[in-house]
This record gives sequence, structure tokens and C-alpha cells, in this order.
Amino acid sequence: MSDFKKLHVWRKAHALALHAYRVATGMRRSQDLSLRGQIIRAAMSIPANIVEGRRQESEKEFARFLRIALNSGCELEYHLILARDVGAMSDSDSESLLRECIEVRKMLHGLLNKLGGRPGSAQPQTAGMKAPSE
Repeated sequence: MSDFKKLHVWRKAHALALHAYRVATGMRRSQDLSLRGQIIRAAMSIPANIVEGRRQESEKEFARFLRIALNSGCELEYHLILARDVGAMSDSDSESLLRECIEVRKMLHGLLNKLGGRPGSAQPQTAGMKAPSE
């Protein structure tokens, strides 16, 4: 399979991982350390699974890794909501990261549909996002 760096979804996922890393490393309270680690791990897992999947011999295997990346995106979304709700992350950081995360998940859904490796559910929900006026 071809170079993963040419995939637009990988570039977006990598940018999300960098952004999540920068924000999460600012979470300094001792009670937030576990959540910080979970955010970083979930965010890094998305582009890492795209890379690993791209190296597979078949589109079926690539799709399997894309589904893992999609699951990591769902996990990250929850951790971002939790971080916001417990006051470990600002609303603005959380909302910005949530928008990026949802965008990457939509891209993963689209790529999975293109490969015929349907993700098994509808488009990502935005239930965790606050309305701009809140």
C-alpha cells in the first residue's frame, strides 16, 4: 500500500494528536494525571492505527485498522467531554479538540465506506458538544 503521509485523514489525525498532546500536557492537577494519559494515548492511537493499517497487504486489513482508529476517536471524544466536565480542561480547548475529533471520525467513516469496510454505525454524533451560545 502507498505512503500513509499522503492520506488526508492521517494528516488531520496527526494534527489532532499534536493538539491533544499540547492541551493535555497542560493538565497539571494530580487528580488529572490519569485522564491526561488517557487523552494522549487515545489521540496518538488514531494516526498510529492509520499508519499500521496502511502497511497491510489487503484493503480488508486496512479497514480493520481504520475501525480501531475510529474506536480510539470515540474513546478520545469521551475523555475530552470528561476533562471538560470535571474542570481539567477549558471549554474552549475541549470544544476545539472535539470539533477536530469529530471531523477525523467522519473522515474515517468515509474512508471505511469507500473501502467497503463499513464501520457498523451511522455518522459520528455530536451529542457531547455544547451549543456555541452556552
